[in-house]
Amino acid sequence: MNSIPKKVITFGEVMMRLSPPGYEKFAQANSLDLVYGGGEANVAISCAYLGMKAAHVTRFPDNALGKAATQFLRKHWLSTEHVIYGDNMIGKYFLEKGAVHRSSEVIYEREGSSFSLIKPKMIDWENVLKDADWFHWTGITPAISEGAAKTCLDAVKTAKKMGIKVSGDINSRDNMWKYGKTMQEVIPELVQNCDIVITSTRGIREMFGLGESGDKFGVGAKQLMDTFPKIQKVVGKTRKSLSASHQQIQGKMWNGEEYIKTKMLNITHVIDRVGTGDAFASGLIYGLLHYDDDLQALNFASAACALKHTVPGDVNMVSLENVISLMKGDTSGAIRR
Repeated sequence: MNSIPKKVITFGEVMMRLSPPGYEKFAQANSLDLVYGGGEANVAISCAYLGMKAAHVTRFPDNALGKAATQFLRKHWLSTEHVIYGDNMIGKYFLEKGAVHRSSEVIYEREGSSFSLIKPKMIDWENVLKDADWFHWTGITPAISEGAAKTCLDAVKTAKKMGIKVSGDINSRDNMWKYGKTMQEVIPELVQNCDIVITSTRGIREMFGLGESGDKFGVGAKQLMDTFPKIQKVVGKTRKSLSASHQQIQGKMWNGEEYIKTKMLNITHVIDRVGTGDAFASGLIYGLLHYDDDLQALNFASAACALKHTVPGDVNMVSLENVISLMKGDTSGAIRR
C-alpha cells in the first residue's frame, strides 16, 4: 500500500441543502436544517477525511451565502484557493428524508445559480491541476449549463494532457438537460478522455446507445471500453433497496481483463442515503491510488459507500481506519476506546 500523500481535484456545483428535522414531511416542518453539498465536493471532502489532499473548484455567489459555503468546504479540510465568486444566487435543494417504505423526496432550485453562469475562461486549469494526481467530475455538471459543460471539458482535456488520472461518474439525470444540448451530444466527448468511468448498464445504454435492456453490467462495460479505448476501468454498484431503511450494496468492475465484484454488504438501519454514490467514488479513487489490486480497491469503495449510509448530511466523514475495519469484515460497530 502506497503511503505517499496524493492530491485530488474535483469540479462542480455546491448547493445549500434544506431538510425538515429528522424524518418529518415538508408539511410538518416549522424549520429546515441547513448543510451544503454537491456530488463532486462530497467526493473531495471524503478523500480529505481519508487523509488525502483535496481541493474543490466551483463558483459561488459574491455574498454572505457564498462565503458561508466556502467556509463549509474549509471546515472539512478542502483547499478553496480555486473557488471563484460572481452573481448572487446559490443553488438549493430541499430534501424530505424517507423511512422504511416511504421514499425520500428531493426538489431542486438551481436554475440561474452562480455556478450555472460559469464560463471556461474563468478557470486556469493548468494552474489548478499543476500538482494533482487525480481529477474527478460527474455527469451532473455538464447538464447544468453550456458554460459548465465547456468548463468541465476544458478541465478533462487539460488533466489528460498533463498525465493526470481522470474519473467520471456519469449517471446523469435526463430531465436536467434544459439548455438545448442532450447528454448524448455532450457526455461522449468527456468520456473519451477518462481513465475510470463509474456508471450503470442503464447509463451505458441511454447515453451511448450500447447494449440492450436486460444486459449484464459486464457486457455493457466491455462495449463502452471498446468504444472509448482510453478507458481503463468501468465501475458500478448493485443496490438492492429492501426498504428506505434497509439497503444492500455490491461493487463491480470490468478492468479490461476480468469482471470482478465484491461481496454484498448489508445496511440494516439507513440514517441518510444521500451522498452514498459519492462516497463510493471517493473510496474508489482512494483504493485505486493506494492498492495494487483492483478487488481491494473495489472492496474499499464498497465499504466507504456502506458507511456513508450511517452519516447524516451529504458528506462521508468517516476515517481511513473505519473503512479498513469494515473492509476486513468487522461489522460489529463496537465502541472504540
